[in-house]
Amino acid sequence: MRAHMIGLILLASAAMPAVVQAQPRETIERRVDRMEGQLRAVQRRVFPNGNVEPEVAPQGPVQPGPAPGGDAITSLTQRVDALETQLRALTGQIEENGHRTQEVQDEVARLRAELTARLDRVDPPQGAAPPPTRQSSEPPAEQPAEEPAEQPAARPPRQAEPPAVPATAEDAYNAGYRLWDQHRYGDAQAALEAAAARFPTGRWNSWTRNLLGRAYLDDNKPATAARILLANYNENPAGDRAADSLFYLGDALTRLNRRTEACRVYDELARVYPNVRDQIRSQIPQARRAARCAAN
Repeated sequence: MRAHMIGLILLASAAMPAVVQAQPRETIERRVDRMEGQLRAVQRRVFPNGNVEPEVAPQGPVQPGPAPGGDAITSLTQRVDALETQLRALTGQIEENGHRTQEVQDEVARLRAELTARLDRVDPPQGAAPPPTRQSSEPPAEQPAEEPAEQPAARPPRQAEPPAVPATAEDAYNAGYRLWDQHRYGDAQAALEAAAARFPTGRWNSWTRNLLGRAYLDDNKPATAARILLANYNENPAGDRAADSLFYLGDALTRLNRRTEACRVYDELARVYPNVRDQIRSQIPQARRAARCAAN
């Protein structure tokens, strides 16, 4: 819409000198007034806060009269020149704003890639093959075989009933939460990982992966926690607990002595989630002090 409106203004201004000679003064000035109004509408769309260049000074009411003379043509030419000046300034501002927006997006993407790469170096992803152990070249000594002693017949052990599988994603999250709340971090990690794998979509996935990262963080495993929290934020930034994951990511980076990255994370938290819930907002000042961030 904006490009279409600017194109109409340019076409109208380019054709103005030829029209002046053929149309009455009232018609020409009305067209110039309409062009000025269109330019002001574009300015209000691009600068909704009112930070715009000075608008073209409005003219008084149009009075009908004879065909334009030398003074009328000069006045119209000046108004058209002013329109063209405003249009060039507006176009330049639009291009500058687009360039700044692209720079911010590039910086955010670079930060995310850098954090992921550094976390992979600190703590390799789970499932990687361990380094081979050195085997002794000497064969093990043979042990004499012992004849088994006769044992009385014993009853077969009673099979334990398998734990109930949660039926819903909310039930699975609550089961992991109870284990985490009891400080059974290893059991909580296993339960929450299973829940995230079984229910990979839906609103509870954001809750589950955030609590999984916190379970590793509370288990003094900040590198693994950072990877999980960063993935939860990157892959679902609109999730219910994406802002929480970004906050606890900053905590994990502080524990890893990555204070500069932690401060950047807290800055991004303030920029992306200005309405973060109160429980997280109240902890941000202390977290920034722990990371030695500059006052904002």
